[in-house]
Amino acid sequence: MREDVQSLDIRDVTANWVNAQILERQIGDRIKALADLSHTPLFFGRLDYLHAPGADRAEGAEGERFYIGRRHVHDQDGDPMVIDWRAPVSQPFYRASKKDPMDVGLRRRFGYTGGDLTAYEDEHLSDPAEAATTSKLLQREIERPRVGPMRDIVATIQPEQDEIVRSGLSGSVCVQGGPGTGKTAVGLHRVAYLLYAHRERLARTGTLVIGPNRSFLHYIEQVLPALGELAVRQATVDDLVAQVEVRGTDEAPAAVVKGDARMAEVLRRALYSHVTLPTEPVVVVRGSRRWRVPAYELEGLVRELLARDIRYGAARDALPQRVAHAVLVQMERAGEAPDDRVQDAVARNSAVKAAVKAVWPPVDPAKLVLRLLTDPEFLAEHAEGILTGDEQKTILWARPARSVKSARWSAADAVLIDEATDLVERTHSLGHVVLDEAQDLSPMQYRAVGRRCSTGSATVLGDLAQGTTPCATRSWQEALAHLGKADAVIEELTAGFRVPTDVITYASRLLPHIAPGLTPVASVRENPGFFEVRAVSEDADVISACEELLDNEGSTGLIAADARVPVLAGALTAAGIAFLAPGEETTRETRLTLVPASLAKGLEYDYVVLDEPSAVVDAEPDERTGLRRLYVALTRAVSGLVVTHATGLPPQLA
Repeated sequence: MREDVQSLDIRDVTANWVNAQILERQIGDRIKALADLSHTPLFFGRLDYLHAPGADRAEGAEGERFYIGRRHVHDQDGDPMVIDWRAPVSQPFYRASKKDPMDVGLRRRFGYTGGDLTAYEDEHLSDPAEAATTSKLLQREIERPRVGPMRDIVATIQPEQDEIVRSGLSGSVCVQGGPGTGKTAVGLHRVAYLLYAHRERLARTGTLVIGPNRSFLHYIEQVLPALGELAVRQATVDDLVAQVEVRGTDEAPAAVVKGDARMAEVLRRALYSHVTLPTEPVVVVRGSRRWRVPAYELEGLVRELLARDIRYGAARDALPQRVAHAVLVQMERAGEAPDDRVQDAVARNSAVKAAVKAVWPPVDPAKLVLRLLTDPEFLAEHAEGILTGDEQKTILWARPARSVKSARWSAADAVLIDEATDLVERTHSLGHVVLDEAQDLSPMQYRAVGRRCSTGSATVLGDLAQGTTPCATRSWQEALAHLGKADAVIEELTAGFRVPTDVITYASRLLPHIAPGLTPVASVRENPGFFEVRAVSEDADVISACEELLDNEGSTGLIAADARVPVLAGALTAAGIAFLAPGEETTRETRLTLVPASLAKGLEYDYVVLDEPSAVVDAEPDERTGLRRLYVALTRAVSGLVVTHATGLPPQLA
């Protein structure tokens, strides 16, 4: 299929060089999408239908066989050989069961080793004599060692996951899922499905995946290309609002106030305070005639625009046209016949431009935020009745900056500037946005993301128990309201496919203290996993634990409180053990990653050594946040976990 595309001759089919350039780019993208992936089979399943899908199911009607794979594959005649996993005819591969066979006589799963077909497994779903069994190949695929970046799960999607993946484009979905429930994979595969089902629409409007940090985005970046989807943009929230250089940080109390949704109203008040009602008329001179628009009429135009609640910049652009229209009405009454060109000329008249500038001046969003954060009187005026005096003092800068460029902006400040920018000019909306690790966002960050999908839909992914920021989400209903998707459907995934039973059971001891009311994850893995809590006396014992786990196949992560990372890095180097930073791809020679606890979220390793749990808890500003950070660190292992501690364990783990 790739060679067929490469052999296309477009010299005689394009009308001009522009069309040729566009077609060449499209062909290039198609060739990239058809690239071979090493050790990735073209198909992983087979469905034998009792009757041809869509045909009359009369007695004697012949069935039909389909091979299911990651991509559609056809032969030289164009006949399908492998059906895309997203096609409707593929759905029973994920949904059919003994209770509801969906007209499937046989479902076959194929097993592969290094790209070679090594096994297969049959289920006769419509045969009442055959009992329902757990798929060994499915279990083996779920428990396969993790090496390198995240991979697709098209061969192992479960019915409850498939239901979310195939939900429609028109509605938004929020997925609450504990560690290892596959929520990230579900979100990415939903994007792939939507691009398949609504390709033309999303090609126009665009799609975006938002992750918590660059390491996480690097970890997931190969999932969609492996499924042939190359046009999905990936970014962090900080990337979306990057209008100023972020060089500063906020203390937790300041970050909480700046991230509060009430700041949106403070910004709106501050922005529209620049609008002043006119007290002088506008006199427009055209030739020998003078046309006068009185102050009361100008005031009416301004009040009308304010009442319409449109963007500040759009209203400012509309005002000169409104004034010009008032002049044209006078011209028509005087017997003249002005047209649109005359109205545009009047709108550009120097007297009109001067009046608009005085009444509705241009406002720079960054300068507006800078003034709010450095001018106590300006902030007090527009935060009255919204923020308390103490809250105002919390966000005021101790040292006022001279200019926007010299200011030491924080990440929360950048979000405020983005909000102010949207008040001036509407933010472009995409067709679909996936927001992962959403539980860590502040209300103002939710608003920033919501602006990017105001006319589209969203897939929100997260776990309330893993919220580790000062503004961590308290409830999904509240978060979705800030996002502008209050009507989104909330789904909960509770079946754990990644974390071994013994590990998730140990980590779940923290749930009553960090997220009471959440359903604990129930591991479906048959292998209970390797788990040990080990008292140590020195750093060399931690390194020894890493060496033990490196004897196993797959990746190993050493997770520690951020302050402990330099110490452990030195110990690893002294022991001659090579290690990677989070996001760097493991190799055959280097399979150990040293992970600061603050960056562990969303990552996974076959084996994990968790250093000093109490230090992870103590590194956070409060106990609940610390315990949530610990919960994240405890649930990164796929096959085994060793907890090492020289000091006492947190009492919540007792």
